[in-house]
Amino acid sequence: MGVSGLSKARLERMHDVMAGYVDRGQVPGLVALVSRAGELRVDALGSLAVGGQSRVQRDTIFRIASMTKPVTAAAAMILVEECQLRLDEPVDRLLPELADRKVIKRFEGALDDTVPAKRSITVRDLLTFRMGFGIMGAPPDPCPILKAASDLRIGLGPPSPASMPAPDEWIRRLGSLPLMHQPGKKWMYGTGSDVLGVLIARASGQPFEAFLRERIFDPLGMKDTGFSVPAEKINRLATSYATNPQTGALEVYDPPANGQWSRPPAFPAGASGLVSTADDFLAFSQMMLNKGKLGSVRILSRPSVELMTTDQLTPEQKATSGLTEVFFESRGWGFGVSIVTRRTDLAASIGMYGWDGGLGTSWRADPAENLTGILLTQCMWPSPSGPDVFLDFWAALYQSIDD
Repeated sequence: MGVSGLSKARLERMHDVMAGYVDRGQVPGLVALVSRAGELRVDALGSLAVGGQSRVQRDTIFRIASMTKPVTAAAAMILVEECQLRLDEPVDRLLPELADRKVIKRFEGALDDTVPAKRSITVRDLLTFRMGFGIMGAPPDPCPILKAASDLRIGLGPPSPASMPAPDEWIRRLGSLPLMHQPGKKWMYGTGSDVLGVLIARASGQPFEAFLRERIFDPLGMKDTGFSVPAEKINRLATSYATNPQTGALEVYDPPANGQWSRPPAFPAGASGLVSTADDFLAFSQMMLNKGKLGSVRILSRPSVELMTTDQLTPEQKATSGLTEVFFESRGWGFGVSIVTRRTDLAASIGMYGWDGGLGTSWRADPAENLTGILLTQCMWPSPSGPDVFLDFWAALYQSIDD
């Protein structure tokens, strides 16, 4: 056993399990990181592309997709602490495009079959995904509201930065649609984080990506994190893949050179736009575990981090809102992160928080164990329940605890 209380022999088991996925061709490559009480283990396995000669390294850059959401929430809380935003303030002051909302009466109905919103959308609604608009686990065609959202390209599908308009046009398009639910009534995934990106830019008076760089990335030393990969680093970006549902074969979703993340996007998506590395995101995670501080740098106050990582939803807000049928049976939602509220399996300490990225990434911070786990792959999730490599990573990580 090491000083961190992790078994070296059991960490080798985790290595063997992860290596098996690469050897079998289920993922081209991956980076698996575990950090506990100052001890760090990083495995970099496989190749940057199917059949490629370039190997995955510890500093390989991955598209972290929805792992962007916790970063966006932290950025919003910086502005709350500075009194530039207030949690229960309507967003109308800075986002007039979202004032005077209408709400559809039923999903199958016409877009003009609406009732007035009972109240304005608040900053808290955006942080907790209760704004009344978001992703649903249904194809767009049967629902006019989903088809309209898809036609407007406001980001309800897989991350696709090249298809998104600039922030002012994006918020205008969103504002042209009615809400799906009354503000505050239901948890609906995703869109709130993109709205937060626009709100943060307007509240701070600088582009969203510039605010993140100045207030989070540079102070934490996250030198490879951003909304695109510069030309001098593009050889470190892994190829992104999706699984063909008919054949099961991996097909290129986004290449490194001339791909969607090879140039700055028109819309820096607060829900899904970032690229990062294992070490960069470890810095963010350690800041959160340290209650807002990394070394001598304080990003957030302890109360802010505690609020972010506390379940904010009522049972009624969780009802029929999960990404999977059982999602909220053992989890809650804070500000940009899910939180384990009931222990149901090996890798689920109560109070553990974090989130996953649908393009193939996963992060958890566990205060009770003083532990961070990060898994970065380049394969899109085939379903909301997640691929086996993720389930096995977390089981293998927690079985390595030896104290």
